[in-house]
Amino acid sequence: MSVSAINQARPVKRKRRTKAQVEQLEKQIYDVLKDDHPQSVRHVFYRMTDPRLDEPVEKSERGYNHVQDRMTKMRRAGTLPYGWITDSTRRGHFTYTYRDTADFVRSVKGLYRGDLWMHADHYVEVWCESRSIAGVIENTCRELAVSLYPAGGFTSLSFAHEAAQFIRDDARGRPAEIIYIGDFDPAGVTIDKSIETELRLHVGDEVDLNFHRIAINEDQIAEYDLPTKPRKKSDKRVLHLKETVEAEALPAYIMRDMLRDAVEQFLPQGALHATKVAEIEESRFLDDLACRLDRGLV
Repeated sequence: MSVSAINQARPVKRKRRTKAQVEQLEKQIYDVLKDDHPQSVRHVFYRMTDPRLDEPVEKSERGYNHVQDRMTKMRRAGTLPYGWITDSTRRGHFTYTYRDTADFVRSVKGLYRGDLWMHADHYVEVWCESRSIAGVIENTCRELAVSLYPAGGFTSLSFAHEAAQFIRDDARGRPAEIIYIGDFDPAGVTIDKSIETELRLHVGDEVDLNFHRIAINEDQIAEYDLPTKPRKKSDKRVLHLKETVEAEALPAYIMRDMLRDAVEQFLPQGALHATKVAEIEESRFLDDLACRLDRGLV
């Protein structure tokens, strides 16, 4: 074997980061999350690939693994709060029990929500391509009282059929606005079309359904200077797409603001504030009810 062939066969040694470089990377991770959380690991990874950073990481699986490893070490060391990172792909299943009825009332009072959409002219729900994205926008959807469906790629027929049933029941004759967030790649720009087709098939003519893809699109890639990567040569779908962008490349706070704007345009003016005021009063009523139960007055 020639010397050049031997050199090509040897694995390339990658330069290890110095202690100062690791500390700088950890500072960047902390700063990105401090004012904008929760975020997924993949969201943080894409922020760390910014070449303008003092210590950027490479846009590769190795770069992702390095960011993930640093975040794990930071959380275990207590320098990065666990709650700043979201992972909606793994969740426990619980059975809740209560000491008595007063304990039950106190426990569920925080679950009480007024109906934001009671007087709205539209029914709104949110779909996204992955559970990773869902973990980032879940709190916004909860605050705005809209259902959130993480498709997990191409959705199953059963999932789409069940979702369509909810749309028919909850729309109550109103137009249904479906807001979608997904990747800009051959699969990502096909998944939302597949979801729309399935939903339209199952709701039929009963509901006027409108589909809104708010991210990712070509204009956003340029506007926010999002990191791209070449499409897979083996993927023969949507051949005009040469570069791809994952939804997680969009900074989390921008994604949440974009979603909020898209949803709030369908809310009656002042509905969010009025409902929050009413919820405070209802919470006080439940507190009083729990106290009366404690004293045996109910």
